[in-house]
Amino acid sequence: MALHIGDTAPDFTQDSTEGPIHFHDFLGESWGILFSHPADFTPVCTTELGTVARLKPDFDKRNVKVAGLSVDGLSDHKKWSADIAETQGTALNFPLIADADRKVANLYDMIPPKAANNLTVRSVFFIDPAKHIRLILTYPASVGRNFHEVLRAIDALQTGERCGVATPADWTPGQDCIIPPSVSNEDAASQFPQGFKEVKPYLRTVSIKTDL
Repeated sequence: MALHIGDTAPDFTQDSTEGPIHFHDFLGESWGILFSHPADFTPVCTTELGTVARLKPDFDKRNVKVAGLSVDGLSDHKKWSADIAETQGTALNFPLIADADRKVANLYDMIPPKAANNLTVRSVFFIDPAKHIRLILTYPASVGRNFHEVLRAIDALQTGERCGVATPADWTPGQDCIIPPSVSNEDAASQFPQGFKEVKPYLRTVSIKTDL
C-alpha cells in the first residue's frame, strides 16, 4: 500500500554503513530525510551521495538526520563508499542503508511495478519529529535530485510548523510567508504583532524572521 503525507513513517531495522539502524530510534526527536537510489556503482547516485555528504552541516543545522538506501548489500556499500570519496571529494558522513532483502523498499513503496531488476526509484521522504511523513518527492532513475530544494522544503516545513504559516511559490528563508485562510484577521493581528499585509481577503502576507 502506498504511503501518503500524514502517514506514520514505517519503522524498520536494517544494516547500514554505520551499523544496524533502528529507524525510529535513529531519528529520535529530529526531523529525518530518507532517500533511496537505484543501485550502487552508478553515476548519478555517486554524485547525489557526494552532494548530500557536502551538505550534511546544513542538514545538521536544521536538526535533520539523513539516511540513504539502496537494495544492494553492505559489502557493496562499503566498496562504493571509497569511490564516492575519491570522485566527489567528500567521504560519506551519514548512514547508507543496505536493503538487499528489499524490506524497506517495499515498506516505503520505492519499487515501481515495472522497474527493471526491482530497482528503487529516487524517492525522498521528509519525516517530522512525531514520525509523520510530511512531504514525498519521487524522481526517475535518470534524473539527479536537487538537494538544495530538499533543504528549501525543510525550511518551509519547519517555518510553517514553528509560525503557523504557509509559504508561497519559490519561497526561501527571509521572504514573506502567507497567513492561512483559516486564521481570522483578528487572530492574525494577535499572532503576528509585527503586522501583516492584506493583498486580498484570502491572500495575506507576513514577514517572518529566521535564524538561517
